[in-house]
Amino acid sequence: MSQDGAQQYGVQDLDSERLLRLASQNFGIDSWREGQFEAVEAAARGRDVLAVMPTGHGKSAIYQIPGAALDGVTLVVSPLIALQRDQVDGINESLGAERAVALNSTLGGRAEKAAWEAIERGDVRFAFLAPEQLAREQTVERLTGLRLALFVVDEAHCISSWGHDFRPDYLLLGDVLQKLGRPPVVALTATATPHTRAEIVERLGLRDPLVMIQSFDRPNIELAVVRHESEAGKRAAVIEQVAELEGPGLLYVATRRNTEEYARELVERGVRAAAYHSGRKASDRAEVHQRFLDNELDVVVATTAFGMGIDKPDVRFVVHADIPDSLDSYYQEIGRSGRDGDPALAVLHYRAEDLGLQRFFAGKSFDEDNVAASYEAIRARGPLRSAALRTETGLTPRAQARAVSLLEHSGCVVASRAGYRSVGNLSPDDAIERAREADEARHRIDESRVEMARGYAETDVCRRQWLLNYFGEEAAAWCGNCDRCKEEGSAQEAEEREAATPGGWSMQSQVRHREWGPGMVMGVEPDRLTVLFESVGYKELALSAIEENEGLLVREGDSG
Repeated sequence: MSQDGAQQYGVQDLDSERLLRLASQNFGIDSWREGQFEAVEAAARGRDVLAVMPTGHGKSAIYQIPGAALDGVTLVVSPLIALQRDQVDGINESLGAERAVALNSTLGGRAEKAAWEAIERGDVRFAFLAPEQLAREQTVERLTGLRLALFVVDEAHCISSWGHDFRPDYLLLGDVLQKLGRPPVVALTATATPHTRAEIVERLGLRDPLVMIQSFDRPNIELAVVRHESEAGKRAAVIEQVAELEGPGLLYVATRRNTEEYARELVERGVRAAAYHSGRKASDRAEVHQRFLDNELDVVVATTAFGMGIDKPDVRFVVHADIPDSLDSYYQEIGRSGRDGDPALAVLHYRAEDLGLQRFFAGKSFDEDNVAASYEAIRARGPLRSAALRTETGLTPRAQARAVSLLEHSGCVVASRAGYRSVGNLSPDDAIERAREADEARHRIDESRVEMARGYAETDVCRRQWLLNYFGEEAAAWCGNCDRCKEEGSAQEAEEREAATPGGWSMQSQVRHREWGPGMVMGVEPDRLTVLFESVGYKELALSAIEENEGLLVREGDSG
């Protein structure tokens, strides 16, 4: 960043001693996890940061300490109101004053007016907003008048339109950043594969970012899978296990109806349990959340609507009654246990037939009308910014973001500071066909994630190795804290099996498939490779097939 730009956004020459003193005196941080302080220093000096760190690693400190030291407002984009509230309360307690506010739908008109006035007076150093609020031109216009220190994107993996937790509103953030004059950016997430990390950098336009990736391993969490033949047998086993486990804990299920049914059965067994899902009133959800934090509940039975950013260190177990849509989701959900470092348990109850539900969710329909309306407006009147495009199409921000994402991925439109514009003067029919092909590619990737979740459930090797390999991290063939390692073999046998892997393939190596194109090796086993392809997602390839078919899969740079 230039000197002028640094001055514009409140970036100062903050020495390490001052940051350390602030961390200790105000935030109670006297020891640092690997990479944490390096990211703090980079953010304080105005460098873009992408931090991929596991739950409990202290990602919030990366922006809170610089934000408390820098002149100006740190703007934090955070997807959940409960998460915003927790962060605001924590900052105000640490700084001993009302230095943080959340601008969200829970504020009444008078409270929102007072919050804005406090921000504009300079009394507030941290302002939390949901991404959908930044779709409103009046909000962005008001923000342009502020002196911004940092622009923070929490749960940054949500910007990946090919990702497991895609939120279309996050696609608007790149445009918002340009409107705000491009302040320094801090992007934070606990789950991001190499492909997702690359998309975060691209979508947010990060400039020479410090990319800080810490191990995904949570060795204190015991991993286990219980297989079932029937739905009734699985349900009975889940109830029996959860009723006997010492909480507090979480039980994740696939549907709203199941949250209510499981919670009722657990209550009948004497467990203090409650259901949580997005169909319940906001006040009811908030009450369940708070009762869980206050240890008034033993178990929350939830859909994936519960848990993002939950700050409860003593969760002792996470049980899944249904297989998740991806290992990204699974890792994020089990990561809510054992944040205090004490032993915790993660159990997946698995029935192969349950995969059908996730495959159904992976096959969402393509909305041709929305794509057509968006492309025709951009082609006729582009460049168009997001608000102007919505005026032309009449689409909601979410529907439009999905349509524009497909048009971008298919090369039909590009985004610039001036707005979206068409490329190559394609006809509407050609653009729709290209967008449809991009949508089909996304479905293939979604389906591949389901298959990787199946592989985790059915693997006969160390589950921790499988899980870490999925995220591109090398891991030993023996962890000693999963059901596979405990039930079969030994560390020595696992090491011997790993050493017998033929072919010289290695993790993270770039490869090219004859049909699927470029990819990255994500897992190496004695008889197969797992490769993440840009075009079709995750695929397992038998080493025998690779060896028998010359040129089927080659390392990038090889001539063969």
